[in-house]
Amino acid sequence: MELMQRFELGELATVLIGLVALFVGRWVRQSVPLLSRLDMPNAVVGAMIVAVLILLLQVTAHVDIAFGQRTRDALLLVFFTSIGLSAKLSTLKSGGKPLVILCAVTVLALVAQNLSGSLLAGAWGAHPAYGVLAGSLSFVGGPGTAMAWARELDAQGLGNAHVVAIGAATLATIAGALVSGPITGWIIRHHKLHGGGAKDNSVSFAPPAAQAPPPGNRTDTLLTTVFLVLLAVSMGEKLNGYAAAAGLLLPGFLSAMIAGVVITNVADALGYKLDYAPIEQGGALALQLFLVMALMSTPLISVAAILVPLMLNVVLQVIVTVAIAYFILFRLLGRDYDAAVASGGFLGFGLASMPVAMATMDEVGRRYGPSPKAFLLITMAGSFFVDLANAVVAKSFLALPWFAIP
Repeated sequence: MELMQRFELGELATVLIGLVALFVGRWVRQSVPLLSRLDMPNAVVGAMIVAVLILLLQVTAHVDIAFGQRTRDALLLVFFTSIGLSAKLSTLKSGGKPLVILCAVTVLALVAQNLSGSLLAGAWGAHPAYGVLAGSLSFVGGPGTAMAWARELDAQGLGNAHVVAIGAATLATIAGALVSGPITGWIIRHHKLHGGGAKDNSVSFAPPAAQAPPPGNRTDTLLTTVFLVLLAVSMGEKLNGYAAAAGLLLPGFLSAMIAGVVITNVADALGYKLDYAPIEQGGALALQLFLVMALMSTPLISVAAILVPLMLNVVLQVIVTVAIAYFILFRLLGRDYDAAVASGGFLGFGLASMPVAMATMDEVGRRYGPSPKAFLLITMAGSFFVDLANAVVAKSFLALPWFAIP
């Protein structure tokens, strides 16, 4: 058997290839209507192209490519820190009872997805931790969250965790985009519901864009953002140290996110107004780069080997999440048009991502009428509560004795 020749790329080369993959992924999505309708992230499309090329090199030329990891890991911390820095608890308080209901049902969905995934993994003879990875971490969390936790679980000894993560998260994105819109439309038609305004085929009913930042020196604003991110990462490292001393193992990105929550809410309590625009933009950029750099080295042969259990998992998760959305959330929110649209948004981020949730509600608004209330609820719950709750629920599952990794 011919030995595989391995080339290890440096950090700069890895970033450059990742950027090229992002540009190529965006061009392919724009050129293929199906990918645009599925709302597949550019990073996933571009990275899969790179992974296919590497697979061809492995098969035809016995050449393997290894990418740098240090920059990728730093970008992961930046992304989760940006989530924490955007988590103003005062915003949740303004949502009232409907938001409390939505958040409670979201937690129920997280638990149900992890329980379903774990039971399926056990029935398949696999470690139950794979079920958590292919549960809420992939479906509610999306590729970024799934890959982040896969990295931690790989380090703890759960073999091929990253393979399960990318396979489950990719199928989740496709399933969510295919299911959320049609199910929402069925609920509206079945219950003969109507929007509060006229249909409009040209105007988007998405929430208004974020307010412009206060006037000032943009360089100072960017420097403040960099300072806050680095401060949160540093605080997260300290928190990790204290947690480890107490016998609690926390992922580095989770500690950074918690530190970001503390910083932004202390600033809010003191009346200091943060400029969230560069924080959100920086987090989005970090996520895209992290995703493409993490997914480029996906071993596609390994993903194909577990495609059957991954497909069964998708079917099970869709059934569970749709049942929660229709039989619980829709009814608790009042069984009206706003409740139907909010249920569609819930299906969007519960099965795929927030972009899918927004695209679903926008399309429903175009066809049946606007629902500003539903947009507000989903935006407030999905902006940061979902990620925080997902991290807590996943960590709670993995801390159970029968989820221990040998």
